[in-house]
Amino acid sequence: MQKFRMRYLAALAVAMTGTAIAVVPMTASNAAVACVPAWSSSAVYTKDMTASQNGHNYTAKWWTQNESPATHSGQWDVWADNGACGGVGNPDPTTPVPTDPTTPGGKMASAPYLYPGWGNPPAVSTVMNATGIKAFTIAFVLANGCNPVWDGEGGLTGGAHESTINAIKANGGSVVPSIGGWSGNKLGPNCSTPEALAGAYQKIIDTFGLKAIDIDIENSDEFENTVVQDRILNALKIVKQKNPNVKTILTFGTSTTGPNYFGTRLVQQAKALNANIDIFTQMPFDFSGGADMYASTVGASEGLKNLLKSTFGYSDAQAYSRMGISGMNGLSDQSELTTPQTWSRIREYASSKGFARFTFWSVNRDRACPGGGVVSHCSGISQADWEFTKISAAF
Repeated sequence: MQKFRMRYLAALAVAMTGTAIAVVPMTASNAAVACVPAWSSSAVYTKDMTASQNGHNYTAKWWTQNESPATHSGQWDVWADNGACGGVGNPDPTTPVPTDPTTPGGKMASAPYLYPGWGNPPAVSTVMNATGIKAFTIAFVLANGCNPVWDGEGGLTGGAHESTINAIKANGGSVVPSIGGWSGNKLGPNCSTPEALAGAYQKIIDTFGLKAIDIDIENSDEFENTVVQDRILNALKIVKQKNPNVKTILTFGTSTTGPNYFGTRLVQQAKALNANIDIFTQMPFDFSGGADMYASTVGASEGLKNLLKSTFGYSDAQAYSRMGISGMNGLSDQSELTTPQTWSRIREYASSKGFARFTFWSVNRDRACPGGGVVSHCSGISQADWEFTKISAAF
């Protein structure tokens, strides 16, 4: 990274008779490098964006918010110190203005999936106190006709899902509902028009006072059905128009090199229909035996980044800031192994690139059962209880 250094030029005139040294002042053209716009604690900065503080210019190495450059510019920290500056500089027209990269709300707190009523669900207070996690993605909203209902329940309120959500909020946390999933009757195929589907989404938003919704678009009834894909995108467009402060998320499967045909179509149709999707989250697992889950996750993510760049005209930083990772802790459905150490590496990759979302399936499985196989209540490997959740909380 280029560093700017001050050069002080002085011409020294020393009289042979021992008179005082005369120093020629610097000209204006040799003055200190101008300061770029001042750092703001509320602004979001992504890689290569600049800010000044206390007479120094700094460049962000990755996504950051509310991390003072003056105290976060060490060798391994988020800001690079570019040296002293002076005066008030005009913004460089080639430098992006610090803005929220995933309007609205910026980077999301990690929100691992929790499934009430399935897989021996833990007490949320236990998990939150043990890990520091502050948010959960709640699975799954399905359909009774075109009416949203929690999986296995008759509606949105009065069951295990609502009581779990209330417990999370009582402990100072927040929730994101996951709408769809792999199995069951889903809203996308059962609501006949985008307007009706948007109405179903709106009911969920209003019931729980939400700031984000996750559409987990999977299987042949939604992900591989182009009519339903477009219906979902058009419904989310309506939701965004009515709720500009609600973040819309699409979560879908991937290959080791990025989106497949249907994933590519989903992204490109989001652009074509002007759906204004905030975050595209891939599920980098079930690769049919991927041996290196870190490399496979990075490969999938870089493929999505390139697709977002070519589709929307984003820079690298802009593309990463619209992306998410939704992994599977321990053994995947196809017995691919993600250890806590691997998950830590994946988190560091996502953090360093400025991803918007980081989650995994699921908190129910975040307990040890080495040799237990792929089951609903534990990871199938040796680990500490809630270890993946604690790793994720540091995102």
